[in-house]
Amino acid sequence: MTPTGRSTDVSTTAKRGVLISGASISGPALAYWLQRSGYAVTVVEKAGALRDGGYPIDIRGTAIEVVRRMGILPRLRDAHIDSRRCTFLDADGSEVASVGAHAVAGSVEGQDLEVRRGDLAAILYGKVRDDVEFLFNDSIDTLDQSGRGVDVTFHSGRRRTFDLVVGADGMHSPTRESLFGPEERFHRYLGYCFAIFTMPNTFGLSGEVMMWNTPGKAAALYAVGDEELHAFLTFHQPEPPYDALRNPDAQRDLVATVFAGAGWEVPGMVNAMRDADDLFFDTAGQIRMPHWSSGRVGLVGDAAYAPSFLTGQGSSLALVGAYMLANALATNRDHTAAFAAYERDVREFVAMNQALVDNGAATLFPTTARALEQRNTMLRGLVTMPPATPRPAHSALTLPDVAPMR
Repeated sequence: MTPTGRSTDVSTTAKRGVLISGASISGPALAYWLQRSGYAVTVVEKAGALRDGGYPIDIRGTAIEVVRRMGILPRLRDAHIDSRRCTFLDADGSEVASVGAHAVAGSVEGQDLEVRRGDLAAILYGKVRDDVEFLFNDSIDTLDQSGRGVDVTFHSGRRRTFDLVVGADGMHSPTRESLFGPEERFHRYLGYCFAIFTMPNTFGLSGEVMMWNTPGKAAALYAVGDEELHAFLTFHQPEPPYDALRNPDAQRDLVATVFAGAGWEVPGMVNAMRDADDLFFDTAGQIRMPHWSSGRVGLVGDAAYAPSFLTGQGSSLALVGAYMLANALATNRDHTAAFAAYERDVREFVAMNQALVDNGAATLFPTTARALEQRNTMLRGLVTMPPATPRPAHSALTLPDVAPMR
């Protein structure tokens, strides 16, 4: 495919070139809307290929309208995971309550979606692969904004110049670090660590979640269909274990130590974690920044405003943010004005969704015996309650009309 970056000064007559770092969710979504508006788009991804698999994610509220406008809502409905129930267990594995999964997640049955992360990524990639240049197995080494564009040196050694660069490279964004400094400046740690991995479904689970809790610890088995089983081990940790974040062996050791002596099926889950080749370990945290851009470089999705898995809104914010950034760039020729409009129109929506962690989003993971009993009482009450109603934060932003194609 013809390269979209240029090695000469940026021309006012040629298509404006945009480099997006990251090919997960917000990156391909942004690429779709930008190429539709007449931009020449390149996506660079450090992985050697599109990442498949991954745990289920939610698409809710305003994000449903984004995927409808993209024309992928029918495919996502086909990929929807219809979890029937969520069963909560106490320390010895006895049932506390079994409730509808929608009531626990705060989603609306028949409206919101839950799909495998890999399915969403593949559908997004399929929408843009013929119109967008993808550079897999590469990454950005340096950015230089001293000229009329952004001079980019890639890890592979290639050099290109783009009008704009957007970091869509996740919560631990290298683009953000290169522009704004260390992650610690913007990271709000929420007091939890988690490990996610797949394991054999020897439990006979199908389309359901089982969650075991003791104060400060939770273990969950999430069966997607009859065969695919995701395991979650979550625990309270007052200070983030920075050393473990960089060492997979230390991650496994930390989780095993925390859950030593735990009941139910936890010992088997810990053993499965030791052998898992897809272990993902991280802290629950948020990215909170005073600005999402600097010069010709901006951020979108988790790189700018990760809300944490406790809110269930990471993918929805990524989709909405990508739409709003592309719309701002399509309607404002000047990038400074575009980035300012993007922040003005999206920041309140982001703040409302990030605030979900302060409004009970973490109640599924109580850290004291008293809080655990209060949560269990709440869960028992959900059994007889009517279906959940949408949380206002999920739909707090009304999308502007799609910017016209150029």
